[in-house]
Amino acid sequence: MTATIEQTGGAHLDLDGIRHGDRTLVIHPVFKTGPRAQYSGGRTPESRLEEACGLARAIDLNVAAAECVRINDPKPNTLMGSGNVERIAERITADEIDLIVFDAALTPVQQRNLETEWKAKVIDRTGLILEIFGERARTREGQMQVELAALSYQRSRLVRSWTHLERQRGGFGFIGGPGESQIEMDRRLIDERIVRIKKDLEDVKRTRALHRQARKRVPYPVVALVGYTNAGKSTLFNRLTNASVMAADLLFATLDPTMRRVHLPSGREIILSDTVGFISDLPTELVAAFRATLEEVLEADVILHVRDVAHPETDGQKADVEAVLAGLGLGSEITEAMFEILNKTDLLDEPAREALLAQASRDARQMPISALTGAGVDALLAAVDARLAAQRTVETYRLGHDEGAAQAWLYSHGEVLGRVDEEDFTDITVRLAPEDVQRFERQRSDKAGADRANSLNKEDR
Repeated sequence: MTATIEQTGGAHLDLDGIRHGDRTLVIHPVFKTGPRAQYSGGRTPESRLEEACGLARAIDLNVAAAECVRINDPKPNTLMGSGNVERIAERITADEIDLIVFDAALTPVQQRNLETEWKAKVIDRTGLILEIFGERARTREGQMQVELAALSYQRSRLVRSWTHLERQRGGFGFIGGPGESQIEMDRRLIDERIVRIKKDLEDVKRTRALHRQARKRVPYPVVALVGYTNAGKSTLFNRLTNASVMAADLLFATLDPTMRRVHLPSGREIILSDTVGFISDLPTELVAAFRATLEEVLEADVILHVRDVAHPETDGQKADVEAVLAGLGLGSEITEAMFEILNKTDLLDEPAREALLAQASRDARQMPISALTGAGVDALLAAVDARLAAQRTVETYRLGHDEGAAQAWLYSHGEVLGRVDEEDFTDITVRLAPEDVQRFERQRSDKAGADRANSLNKEDR
Protein backbone atom coordinates (compact mmCIF):
# COMPACT_ATOMS: atom_id res chain seq x y z
CA MET A 1 0.00 0.00 0.00
CA THR A 2 1.69 3.14 -1.19
CA ALA A 3 0.58 6.76 -1.19
CA THR A 4 2.82 9.18 -3.00
CA ILE A 5 2.83 12.66 -1.53
CA GLU A 6 3.42 15.75 -3.63
CA GLN A 7 6.80 17.37 -3.13
CA THR A 8 6.86 20.52 -1.05
CA GLY A 9 9.70 22.76 -2.12
CA GLY A 10 13.45 22.74 -2.52
CA ALA A 11 16.10 21.97 0.01
CA HIS A 12 17.90 24.60 1.98
CA LEU A 13 20.62 24.31 4.57
CA ASP A 14 19.66 25.51 8.03
CA LEU A 15 21.90 26.08 11.06
CA ASP A 16 23.81 23.32 12.85
CA GLY A 17 23.72 20.92 9.90
CA ILE A 18 19.94 20.41 10.11
CA ARG A 19 18.67 20.26 6.57
CA HIS A 20 15.09 21.46 6.75
CA GLY A 21 14.56 20.74 3.08
CA ASP A 22 15.85 17.16 3.14
CA ARG A 23 13.97 14.87 0.77
CA THR A 24 12.01 12.74 3.19
CA LEU A 25 10.30 9.36 3.02
CA VAL A 26 7.57 8.89 5.63
CA ILE A 27 6.74 5.31 6.60
CA HIS A 28 3.74 4.29 8.68
CA PRO A 29 3.88 0.65 9.83
CA VAL A 30 0.62 -1.29 9.84
CA PHE A 31 0.84 -4.10 12.38
CA LYS A 32 -1.26 -7.18 11.73
CA THR A 33 -1.19 -8.38 15.34
CA GLY A 34 -0.24 -7.09 18.77
CA PRO A 35 -1.19 -3.99 20.81
CA ARG A 36 -0.31 -1.63 17.95
CA ALA A 37 -2.66 -3.36 15.50
CA GLN A 38 -5.75 -1.37 16.53
CA TYR A 39 -6.65 2.24 15.71
CA SER A 40 -8.98 4.21 17.96
CA GLY A 41 -11.99 6.13 16.74
CA GLY A 42 -12.28 4.38 13.39
CA ARG A 43 -8.93 5.66 12.18
CA THR A 44 -7.29 4.27 9.08
CA PRO A 45 -3.61 3.64 8.31
CA GLU A 46 -3.84 6.17 5.49
CA SER A 47 -5.02 8.94 7.82
CA ARG A 48 -2.26 8.14 10.29
CA LEU A 49 0.22 8.31 7.43
CA GLU A 50 -1.07 11.72 6.39
CA GLU A 51 -0.81 12.96 9.97
CA ALA A 52 2.82 11.81 10.07
CA CYS A 53 3.44 13.72 6.84
CA GLY A 54 1.92 16.79 8.48
CA LEU A 55 4.34 16.42 11.39
CA ALA A 56 7.26 16.24 8.97
CA ARG A 57 6.09 19.31 7.08
CA ALA A 58 5.74 21.17 10.38
CA ILE A 59 9.54 21.53 10.42
CA ASP A 60 9.84 22.19 6.67
CA LEU A 61 10.93 18.73 5.61
CA ASN A 62 10.42 18.04 1.92
CA VAL A 63 8.08 15.05 2.00
CA ALA A 64 8.95 13.45 -1.34
CA ALA A 65 7.04 10.21 -0.74
CA ALA A 66 5.13 8.28 1.89
CA GLU A 67 3.82 4.77 2.27
CA CYS A 68 2.14 2.35 4.65
CA VAL A 69 4.12 -0.83 5.24
CA ARG A 70 2.37 -3.95 6.51
CA ILE A 71 4.28 -5.78 9.24
CA ASN A 72 3.03 -9.29 9.98
CA ASP A 73 5.85 -10.39 12.26
CA PRO A 74 7.83 -7.54 13.91
CA LYS A 75 11.56 -8.23 13.90
CA PRO A 76 13.63 -7.26 16.96
CA ASN A 77 16.56 -6.04 14.84
CA THR A 78 14.79 -3.99 12.13
CA LEU A 79 11.07 -4.18 13.07
CA MET A 80 10.13 -5.01 9.46
CA GLY A 81 11.12 -8.04 7.42
CA SER A 82 14.18 -8.21 5.18
CA GLY A 83 12.07 -8.01 2.02
CA ASN A 84 10.62 -4.64 3.01
CA VAL A 85 14.03 -3.41 4.17
CA GLU A 86 15.57 -4.23 0.77
CA ARG A 87 12.65 -2.79 -1.21
CA ILE A 88 12.72 0.47 0.72
CA ALA A 89 16.51 0.67 0.33
CA GLU A 90 16.04 0.58 -3.45
CA ARG A 91 13.39 3.30 -3.24
CA ILE A 92 15.66 5.47 -1.09
CA THR A 93 18.36 5.27 -3.73
CA ALA A 94 16.00 5.80 -6.67
CA ASP A 95 14.20 8.78 -5.08
CA GLU A 96 17.40 10.29 -3.61
CA ILE A 97 15.95 10.25 -0.10
CA ASP A 98 17.98 11.96 2.62
CA LEU A 99 15.82 11.20 5.66
CA ILE A 100 13.37 8.48 6.67
CA VAL A 101 10.66 9.29 9.22
CA PHE A 102 9.34 6.10 10.79
CA ASP A 103 5.88 6.73 12.26
CA ALA A 104 6.31 4.42 15.24
CA ALA A 105 8.63 3.96 18.17
CA LEU A 106 11.94 2.33 17.24
CA THR A 107 14.36 0.79 19.68
CA PRO A 108 17.93 2.12 19.54
CA VAL A 109 19.05 -1.12 17.91
CA GLN A 110 16.32 -0.97 15.26
CA GLN A 111 17.11 2.66 14.44
CA ARG A 112 20.83 1.96 14.17
CA ASN A 113 20.35 -1.13 12.00
CA LEU A 114 17.93 0.61 9.63
CA GLU A 115 20.35 3.52 9.22
CA THR A 116 23.08 1.03 8.36
CA GLU A 117 20.89 -0.83 5.85
CA TRP A 118 19.47 2.29 4.23
CA LYS A 119 22.60 4.47 4.49
CA ALA A 120 20.45 7.44 5.48
CA LYS A 121 19.27 9.17 8.60
CA VAL A 122 16.30 7.51 10.37
CA ILE A 123 14.16 9.08 13.10
CA ASP A 124 11.08 7.63 14.75
CA ARG A 125 7.82 9.33 15.76
CA THR A 126 9.14 10.32 19.18
CA GLY A 127 12.28 11.90 17.71
CA LEU A 128 10.24 13.82 15.12
CA ILE A 129 7.82 15.26 17.69
CA LEU A 130 10.69 16.21 19.98
CA GLU A 131 12.41 17.95 17.05
CA ILE A 132 9.24 19.95 16.40
CA PHE A 133 8.89 20.89 20.04
CA GLY A 134 12.57 21.85 20.22
CA GLU A 135 12.11 24.35 17.40
CA ARG A 136 8.78 25.78 18.57
CA ALA A 137 9.34 26.29 22.30
CA ARG A 138 9.95 29.99 22.97
CA THR A 139 9.71 30.49 26.73
CA ARG A 140 12.49 29.41 29.06
CA GLU A 141 10.13 26.96 30.74
CA GLY A 142 9.06 25.41 27.46
CA GLN A 143 12.67 25.03 26.33
CA MET A 144 13.59 23.31 29.60
CA GLN A 145 10.65 20.94 29.36
CA VAL A 146 11.50 19.92 25.81
CA GLU A 147 15.18 19.58 26.60
CA LEU A 148 14.37 17.30 29.51
CA ALA A 149 12.21 15.12 27.26
CA ALA A 150 14.92 15.06 24.58
CA LEU A 151 17.63 14.08 27.05
CA SER A 152 15.48 11.31 28.52
CA TYR A 153 14.89 10.00 24.99
CA GLN A 154 18.52 10.28 23.91
CA ARG A 155 19.93 8.85 27.12
CA SER A 156 18.95 5.32 26.16
CA ARG A 157 20.52 5.67 22.72
CA LEU A 158 23.88 7.31 23.23
CA VAL A 159 24.38 7.60 19.50
CA ARG A 160 23.91 11.33 18.85
CA SER A 161 26.01 14.36 19.58
CA TRP A 162 24.56 16.50 22.36
CA THR A 163 26.10 19.79 21.26
CA HIS A 164 22.51 21.08 20.85
CA LEU A 165 22.50 21.83 24.57
CA GLU A 166 24.58 24.92 23.90
CA ARG A 167 22.73 26.07 20.79
CA GLN A 168 20.88 29.35 20.63
CA ARG A 169 18.14 28.15 18.25
CA GLY A 170 15.53 25.43 18.70
CA GLY A 171 15.69 21.84 17.61
CA PHE A 172 17.42 18.89 19.16
CA GLY A 173 19.65 17.46 16.44
CA PHE A 174 17.77 14.28 15.63
CA ILE A 175 17.94 15.36 11.99
CA GLY A 176 21.39 15.90 10.52
CA GLY A 177 23.22 16.02 7.23
CA PRO A 178 24.71 13.00 5.42
CA GLY A 179 27.93 11.70 6.89
CA GLU A 180 27.28 13.31 10.26
CA SER A 181 29.48 11.61 12.83
CA GLN A 182 27.64 9.93 15.73
CA ILE A 183 29.46 10.69 18.97
CA GLU A 184 28.53 8.62 21.99
CA MET A 185 27.11 10.78 24.75
CA ASP A 186 28.68 10.94 28.13
CA ARG A 187 26.03 9.41 30.39
CA ARG A 188 27.29 11.23 33.45
CA LEU A 189 27.02 14.64 31.76
CA ILE A 190 23.50 13.87 30.57
CA ASP A 191 22.46 12.73 34.02
CA GLU A 192 23.87 15.91 35.56
CA ARG A 193 21.98 18.00 33.02
CA ILE A 194 18.74 16.11 33.68
CA VAL A 195 19.09 16.64 37.43
CA ARG A 196 19.72 20.37 36.92
CA ILE A 197 16.71 20.79 34.60
CA LYS A 198 14.43 18.89 36.96
CA LYS A 199 15.51 21.18 39.79
CA ASP A 200 14.77 24.26 37.67
CA LEU A 201 11.38 22.87 36.68
CA GLU A 202 10.56 22.26 40.35
CA ASP A 203 11.19 25.98 40.87
CA VAL A 204 8.79 26.67 37.99
CA LYS A 205 6.24 24.37 39.58
CA ARG A 206 6.50 26.23 42.90
CA THR A 207 6.15 29.57 41.11
CA ARG A 208 3.05 28.34 39.30
CA ALA A 209 1.60 27.18 42.62
CA LEU A 210 2.19 30.64 44.09
CA HIS A 211 0.49 32.23 41.08
CA ARG A 212 -2.49 29.93 41.49
CA GLN A 213 -2.74 30.84 45.17
CA ALA A 214 -2.61 34.53 44.23
CA ARG A 215 -5.43 34.04 41.72
CA LYS A 216 -7.50 32.27 44.38
CA ARG A 217 -7.07 35.28 46.65
CA VAL A 218 -8.31 37.66 43.96
CA PRO A 219 -9.91 35.27 42.81
CA TYR A 220 -10.08 34.60 39.08
CA PRO A 221 -11.59 31.31 37.91
CA VAL A 222 -9.35 29.48 35.42
CA VAL A 223 -10.75 28.22 32.13
CA ALA A 224 -8.36 25.94 30.22
CA LEU A 225 -8.40 25.20 26.50
CA VAL A 226 -7.38 21.67 25.56
CA GLY A 227 -7.68 19.71 22.35
CA TYR A 228 -6.00 17.85 19.56
CA THR A 229 -3.27 19.74 17.80
CA ASN A 230 -4.59 22.06 15.07
CA ALA A 231 -8.15 21.91 16.43
CA GLY A 232 -8.32 25.73 16.60
CA LYS A 233 -7.49 26.43 20.26
CA SER A 234 -5.23 29.39 19.54
CA THR A 235 -7.71 30.90 17.07
CA LEU A 236 -10.40 30.71 19.75
CA PHE A 237 -7.98 32.08 22.36
CA ASN A 238 -7.19 35.07 20.14
CA ARG A 239 -10.86 35.77 19.48
CA LEU A 240 -11.78 35.68 23.17
CA THR A 241 -8.80 37.71 24.39
CA ASN A 242 -7.92 39.94 21.41
CA ALA A 243 -4.43 38.48 21.70
CA SER A 244 -2.03 37.56 18.90
CA VAL A 245 -0.93 34.03 19.82
CA MET A 246 0.41 32.18 16.79
CA ALA A 247 -2.56 30.47 15.11
CA ALA A 248 -1.85 28.57 11.91
CA ASP A 249 -3.09 25.53 9.98
CA LEU A 250 -0.09 23.66 11.33
CA LEU A 251 0.48 20.83 13.76
CA PHE A 252 1.83 22.08 17.09
CA ALA A 253 1.64 25.77 16.16
CA THR A 254 1.38 26.54 19.90
CA LEU A 255 3.66 24.96 22.48
CA ASP A 256 4.18 27.48 25.26
CA PRO A 257 1.28 28.07 27.65
CA THR A 258 -0.37 31.46 27.39
CA MET A 259 -2.79 33.06 29.87
CA ARG A 260 -4.99 36.16 29.52
CA ARG A 261 -7.89 37.77 31.36
CA VAL A 262 -11.34 37.60 29.75
CA HIS A 263 -14.53 39.42 30.75
CA LEU A 264 -17.67 37.28 30.83
CA PRO A 265 -21.15 38.70 30.03
CA SER A 266 -21.87 39.11 33.77
CA GLY A 267 -18.77 41.29 34.12
CA ARG A 268 -16.87 38.58 35.99
CA GLU A 269 -13.26 38.09 34.97
CA ILE A 270 -11.65 34.75 34.25
CA ILE A 271 -8.15 33.58 33.36
CA LEU A 272 -8.13 31.79 29.99
CA SER A 273 -5.25 29.36 29.50
CA ASP A 274 -4.14 28.07 26.09
CA THR A 275 -2.22 24.78 26.34
CA VAL A 276 -0.14 22.58 24.06
CA GLY A 277 -2.14 20.47 21.62
CA PHE A 278 -2.36 16.72 22.11
CA ILE A 279 -1.74 14.04 19.52
CA SER A 280 -2.18 10.30 19.24
CA ASP A 281 0.70 8.28 20.68
CA LEU A 282 2.10 11.34 22.44
CA PRO A 283 5.61 10.34 23.58
CA THR A 284 5.64 9.44 27.26
CA GLU A 285 8.73 11.60 27.69
CA LEU A 286 6.70 14.65 26.67
CA VAL A 287 3.71 13.82 28.86
CA ALA A 288 6.05 13.70 31.85
CA ALA A 289 8.04 16.78 30.86
CA PHE A 290 4.95 18.93 30.27
CA ARG A 291 3.22 17.93 33.48
CA ALA A 292 4.12 21.28 35.09
CA THR A 293 2.41 23.11 32.22
CA LEU A 294 -0.58 20.80 32.16
CA GLU A 295 -1.14 21.35 35.87
CA GLU A 296 -3.04 24.45 34.77
CA VAL A 297 -5.59 22.02 33.32
CA LEU A 298 -5.74 20.07 36.58
CA GLU A 299 -6.45 23.30 38.50
CA ALA A 300 -8.98 24.69 36.02
CA ASP A 301 -12.53 25.49 37.10
CA VAL A 302 -13.82 24.81 33.59
CA ILE A 303 -12.18 22.88 30.74
CA LEU A 304 -12.99 23.67 27.11
CA HIS A 305 -12.19 20.70 24.87
CA VAL A 306 -11.84 22.25 21.43
CA ARG A 307 -12.62 19.77 18.66
CA ASP A 308 -12.21 20.06 14.90
CA VAL A 309 -15.62 18.71 13.86
CA ALA A 310 -14.72 19.13 10.18
CA HIS A 311 -11.92 16.59 10.51
CA PRO A 312 -12.92 13.12 9.24
CA GLU A 313 -11.52 11.51 12.41
CA THR A 314 -12.81 13.95 15.00
CA ASP A 315 -14.09 11.11 17.20
CA GLY A 316 -10.67 9.46 17.22
CA GLN A 317 -9.03 12.76 18.12
CA LYS A 318 -11.52 13.21 20.96
CA ALA A 319 -10.63 9.76 22.31
CA ASP A 320 -6.90 10.57 22.18
CA VAL A 321 -7.35 13.85 24.11
CA GLU A 322 -9.50 12.21 26.78
CA ALA A 323 -6.93 9.42 27.14
CA VAL A 324 -4.18 11.97 27.82
CA LEU A 325 -6.37 13.85 30.31
CA ALA A 326 -7.19 10.60 32.08
CA GLY A 327 -3.47 9.88 32.23
CA LEU A 328 -2.97 13.23 33.96
CA GLY A 329 -5.37 12.21 36.68
CA LEU A 330 -8.58 13.77 35.37
CA GLY A 331 -11.35 11.24 35.88
CA SER A 332 -14.88 12.46 36.53
CA GLU A 333 -13.74 15.98 35.66
CA ILE A 334 -13.67 14.95 32.00
CA THR A 335 -17.46 14.97 32.02
CA GLU A 336 -18.29 17.26 34.94
CA ALA A 337 -16.03 20.26 34.28
CA MET A 338 -15.75 20.13 30.52
CA PHE A 339 -17.53 21.64 27.55
CA GLU A 340 -17.03 20.14 24.10
CA ILE A 341 -16.35 23.05 21.76
CA LEU A 342 -17.39 21.83 18.32
CA ASN A 343 -15.15 24.11 16.29
CA LYS A 344 -14.79 24.76 12.55
CA THR A 345 -18.51 24.53 11.83
CA ASP A 346 -17.87 26.99 8.99
CA LEU A 347 -16.11 24.18 7.11
CA LEU A 348 -19.16 21.88 7.19
CA ASP A 349 -21.72 21.76 4.40
CA GLU A 350 -25.25 22.84 5.27
CA PRO A 351 -26.73 19.36 5.97
CA ALA A 352 -23.79 18.40 8.22
CA ARG A 353 -23.99 21.74 10.05
CA GLU A 354 -27.73 21.36 10.66
CA ALA A 355 -27.23 17.82 11.96
CA LEU A 356 -24.49 19.02 14.31
CA LEU A 357 -26.65 21.86 15.64
CA ALA A 358 -29.52 19.41 16.25
CA GLN A 359 -27.16 17.08 18.11
CA ALA A 360 -25.74 19.89 20.24
CA SER A 361 -29.23 21.14 21.14
CA ARG A 362 -29.77 17.85 23.01
CA ASP A 363 -26.54 18.12 25.02
CA ALA A 364 -25.84 21.26 27.06
CA ARG A 365 -22.15 20.33 27.21
CA GLN A 366 -21.70 20.66 23.45
CA MET A 367 -21.17 24.14 22.00
CA PRO A 368 -20.95 24.43 18.18
CA ILE A 369 -18.82 27.42 17.15
CA SER A 370 -16.52 28.80 14.50
CA ALA A 371 -13.53 30.44 16.15
CA LEU A 372 -12.62 31.88 12.76
CA THR A 373 -15.94 33.65 12.06
CA GLY A 374 -17.08 34.10 15.67
CA ALA A 375 -20.32 32.15 15.22
CA GLY A 376 -21.47 30.68 18.53
CA VAL A 377 -18.75 32.36 20.61
CA ASP A 378 -21.18 34.61 22.53
CA ALA A 379 -23.26 31.56 23.46
CA LEU A 380 -20.07 29.82 24.61
CA LEU A 381 -19.13 32.69 26.92
CA ALA A 382 -22.66 32.76 28.33
CA ALA A 383 -22.50 29.02 29.01
CA VAL A 384 -19.16 29.34 30.80
CA ASP A 385 -20.59 32.24 32.80
CA ALA A 386 -23.61 30.15 33.80
CA ARG A 387 -21.42 27.17 34.73
CA LEU A 388 -19.25 29.32 37.01
CA ALA A 389 -22.33 31.00 38.48
CA ALA A 390 -23.79 27.59 39.34
CA GLN A 391 -20.69 26.93 41.43
CA ARG A 392 -21.47 30.00 43.58
CA THR A 393 -24.06 30.80 46.23
CA VAL A 394 -26.37 33.81 46.57
CA GLU A 395 -26.13 35.77 49.83
CA THR A 396 -27.68 39.00 51.11
CA TYR A 397 -25.67 41.21 53.48
CA ARG A 398 -26.86 44.24 55.48
CA LEU A 399 -24.04 46.77 55.63
CA GLY A 400 -23.81 50.08 57.41
CA HIS A 401 -23.03 53.18 55.40
CA ASP A 402 -19.63 53.29 57.10
CA GLU A 403 -18.75 49.85 55.59
CA GLY A 404 -17.69 51.19 52.20
CA ALA A 405 -14.67 48.87 52.05
CA ALA A 406 -16.91 45.83 52.55
CA GLN A 407 -19.25 47.01 49.79
CA ALA A 408 -16.32 47.49 47.42
CA TRP A 409 -15.03 44.01 48.26
CA LEU A 410 -18.36 42.44 47.35
CA TYR A 411 -18.48 44.29 44.04
CA SER A 412 -14.93 43.23 43.13
CA HIS A 413 -15.21 39.58 44.21
CA GLY A 414 -18.78 38.68 43.37
CA GLU A 415 -21.68 39.33 41.03
CA VAL A 416 -24.01 41.88 42.65
CA LEU A 417 -27.60 40.87 41.83
CA GLY A 418 -29.45 43.59 43.74
CA ARG A 419 -29.02 46.56 46.08
CA VAL A 420 -31.48 48.32 48.37
CA ASP A 421 -30.34 51.57 50.04
CA GLU A 422 -32.13 52.52 53.27
CA GLU A 423 -31.55 55.46 55.58
CA ASP A 424 -29.31 53.57 58.04
CA PHE A 425 -28.07 50.60 56.01
CA THR A 426 -27.72 49.00 52.58
CA ASP A 427 -28.84 45.47 51.66
CA ILE A 428 -26.64 43.91 48.95
CA THR A 429 -27.55 40.60 47.28
CA VAL A 430 -24.48 39.03 45.72
CA ARG A 431 -23.42 35.75 44.12
CA LEU A 432 -20.13 34.51 45.57
CA ALA A 433 -17.93 31.44 45.48
CA PRO A 434 -18.28 29.39 48.69
CA GLU A 435 -14.72 30.19 49.75
CA ASP A 436 -15.43 33.93 49.28
CA VAL A 437 -18.51 33.69 51.48
CA GLN A 438 -16.35 32.27 54.26
CA ARG A 439 -13.63 34.85 53.67
CA PHE A 440 -16.04 37.81 53.67
CA GLU A 441 -17.83 36.69 56.82
CA ARG A 442 -14.50 36.02 58.56
CA GLN A 443 -13.25 39.49 57.62
CA ARG A 444 -16.42 41.14 58.94
CA SER A 445 -16.17 39.11 62.14
CA ASP A 446 -12.51 40.06 62.59
CA LYS A 447 -13.33 43.72 61.94
CA ALA A 448 -16.20 43.65 64.42
CA GLY A 449 -13.89 42.12 67.01
CA ALA A 450 -11.24 44.74 66.35
CA ASP A 451 -13.84 47.55 66.65
CA ARG A 452 -15.04 46.17 69.99
CA ALA A 453 -11.46 45.97 71.26
CA ASN A 454 -10.80 49.57 70.21
CA SER A 455 -13.99 50.68 71.93
CA LEU A 456 -12.99 48.92 75.18
CA ASN A 457 -9.54 50.47 75.03
CA LYS A 458 -11.07 53.93 74.73
CA GLU A 459 -13.36 53.28 77.72
CA ASP A 460 -10.40 52.11 79.80
CA ARG A 461 -8.58 55.32 79.03
